[in-house]
Amino acid sequence: MYDITAIRNDFPILGREVYKRPLVYLDNGATTQKPRQVVDAMVDEYYNVNANVHRGVHFLSQQATDLHEQSRETVRRFINAQSTSEIIFTRGTTESINLLAFSFGEAFVKAGDEILVTEMEHHSNIVPWQMLCERKGAVLKVVPISDDGTLRMDEYRRLLSDRTRLVCCTHVSNVLGTVNPVKEIVEIAHSNGTLVLIDGAQSTPHFAVDMQDLDCDFFAFSGHKIYAPTGVGVLYGKEEWLDKLPPYQGGGEMIQKVTFEHTTYNALPYKFEAGTPDYVATHALAAALDYVSSLGMDNIFAHEQDLTRYALEQLSQIEGMRIFGPMDGRDAVISFLVGDIHHLDMGTLLDRLGIAVRTGHHCADPLMSRLGITGTVRASFGLYNTREEVDALVAGVERVRGMF
Repeated sequence: MYDITAIRNDFPILGREVYKRPLVYLDNGATTQKPRQVVDAMVDEYYNVNANVHRGVHFLSQQATDLHEQSRETVRRFINAQSTSEIIFTRGTTESINLLAFSFGEAFVKAGDEILVTEMEHHSNIVPWQMLCERKGAVLKVVPISDDGTLRMDEYRRLLSDRTRLVCCTHVSNVLGTVNPVKEIVEIAHSNGTLVLIDGAQSTPHFAVDMQDLDCDFFAFSGHKIYAPTGVGVLYGKEEWLDKLPPYQGGGEMIQKVTFEHTTYNALPYKFEAGTPDYVATHALAAALDYVSSLGMDNIFAHEQDLTRYALEQLSQIEGMRIFGPMDGRDAVISFLVGDIHHLDMGTLLDRLGIAVRTGHHCADPLMSRLGITGTVRASFGLYNTREEVDALVAGVERVRGMF
């Protein structure tokens, strides 16, 4: 059974008030709240295990190293990678993509080559590729979307060429909620001899992801969006490709031997993990993945889909409501505008009612231009949200609309 009361009790912040009103937290697409189990894991490590990992021979270092590497195995199991060598710890999706853009670009991209992105990408999956193209003289091409917020697969096929080195595609749009057909995207790219990176920042927290099933070459996600701390994330890559890429940064742990004449690099995944890792955060990431696994990703998906459908039904009845993205087959995020009310005004007034939503361009400026707007109000759901909170959102939007 999905015991929402017990789940909410695991998140102390959900019991607080904002402006003397119960907090309704609907900004999960930006970051999620943290359960006691995750914070307790961090406190326990800092108080009882804290020591630098990998190079120490003393007991605490060995214990901290074991926890760190057990966390890597937890991630491997959670996304069904073949090997822990394919799990690189980073600071989040943004660093994961920047790592890949640098290393892949150094190894495989030259002048005239093409990188393919989509019109619905987050800036983190646009700007690193623009920087690569500027360095290498490569070309960035963009797969457009339809008016309903879905990807133009006919254009995707047309844009692929023998110069396309990498397709970079979000799994779920952080604005539209569109769930892209990534398996099909990967199959088409592979038939063209092209590799694929999937941005899983908005998919991994909401439904099960399986690297063997998706067959993508690279996959990135952030811990803080899946109930883990900020500053930790993962880049998954097929071992055959990671082996071919040069390191992203130099320093401790990514080396095997250093002389002034030559340096040899460490084996995977350490080749890409220069310096002291945030081993407390990786342990907490594992605790978060264990937490959602204990609830069941299928159960989380069903709960959030119920909330999303209910919210779409209720919000659609508001006069002047404009919802962006597909009405069916979307993930747990709803971006909207009401009449001519500016999104910042709506978000600010909802905040005074205790309702936390996101406003602005959501780090997706090109998508806003495609939609012909400057920004939206975004409500995004997590595993602890309820229908009562959806009702509070709807009532809040109605109240703000009435004020205008």
